[in-house]
Amino acid sequence: MKEDQLPTPFYIVYEEKLRRNLSLISDVASRSGAEIIMAFKANALWRTFGIMREFGIKFTASSLNELRLGNKHLRTKAHSYCPAYTDETIGEYLAGSSHITFNSLSQAARFAAAALAAGVSTGLRVNPQCSVIETDIYNPALPGSRFGVTAEMLAENGLPENIEGFHFHALCESSAEDLARVLDAFESQFGGYLDLLKWVNFGGGHLMTREGYDTERLITLIKDFRSRHPHLTVILEPGSAFTWRTGDLITSVVDIVDNQGIKTAIIDASFACHMPDCLEMPYRPAITGSLEPTDGKPTYRLGGNSCLSGDFVGDWSFESPLKAGQRLRLEDMNHYTTVKTNMFNGIQHPDIVFCDLSGECSYLRRFTFEDYESRMS
Repeated sequence: MKEDQLPTPFYIVYEEKLRRNLSLISDVASRSGAEIIMAFKANALWRTFGIMREFGIKFTASSLNELRLGNKHLRTKAHSYCPAYTDETIGEYLAGSSHITFNSLSQAARFAAAALAAGVSTGLRVNPQCSVIETDIYNPALPGSRFGVTAEMLAENGLPENIEGFHFHALCESSAEDLARVLDAFESQFGGYLDLLKWVNFGGGHLMTREGYDTERLITLIKDFRSRHPHLTVILEPGSAFTWRTGDLITSVVDIVDNQGIKTAIIDASFACHMPDCLEMPYRPAITGSLEPTDGKPTYRLGGNSCLSGDFVGDWSFESPLKAGQRLRLEDMNHYTTVKTNMFNGIQHPDIVFCDLSGECSYLRRFTFEDYESRMS
């Protein structure tokens, strides 16, 4: 099938674009000497993992379900990080992980010895308290953050026994210059412990596949760090970078509502249900063929097809008025979308489509009433 033959709404993933990103990430890993693994929190479409395996991609897991998914479909063990493990979960984490990071001194004291005894390398998440993220909901370095151990805590308590690595995460779709700032804060605060460790995980948020990202700067930062600490293995775990601009959401206009001079195009998808980051960040996604809001041009909000009053984003202008039945391509909807969808209002999930190198499209998943019914009870 060709994509213009498919009924909307559907997410579409393009093999060519996915391979492009994987090639760039693999090149950065090779040239920098770092290990770059994939965070499932941004994308977990396991039917595409066969392509990931071709590039030798490993993964990070923050839940047992992510752990199970990667163990099964990437066929490798996880670098696990969870804010809190329990007596009920730790055994499965250790069985499915090569590395495990603890969020607090108490978690490390409770579980690190058992992890090492199981052959799993142990890490401690540290918080360099360097904020480079403007949106608070995505900023793990805010004052009072529940994530990681500060330098003051370590100075007071000392490095816990049985810890082999540090993990810091302070970025979100960030630049190499942002990493430079965080890395400087990390080394100035925690550098005295690095000779005692085997590895350092720079966390996620390295958007190296975004146009304009300075990959040469990133490679230099990693190589310079490794030259200062040659005994340390460096790990990065981006999420969005793997699937950045690899897919879109294709939707259709179903009605036009004109109220007090504001025109809203109601679509057969939902921001609240299918694109929640547009409301949380918030941000206005690109629409192919649209214009920035322009006086004199037909201008619209887009409204989701749910009963939530705030299920809308806007505004966009177009060369011609929108009409019911017209398709719209909401660009770059293959990260932080399918992993965050919900079934509010029972709104039908968009199908998930894969377009191979020849341009042929096939369904990875089609959702039905039974998916909603089975989830509700």
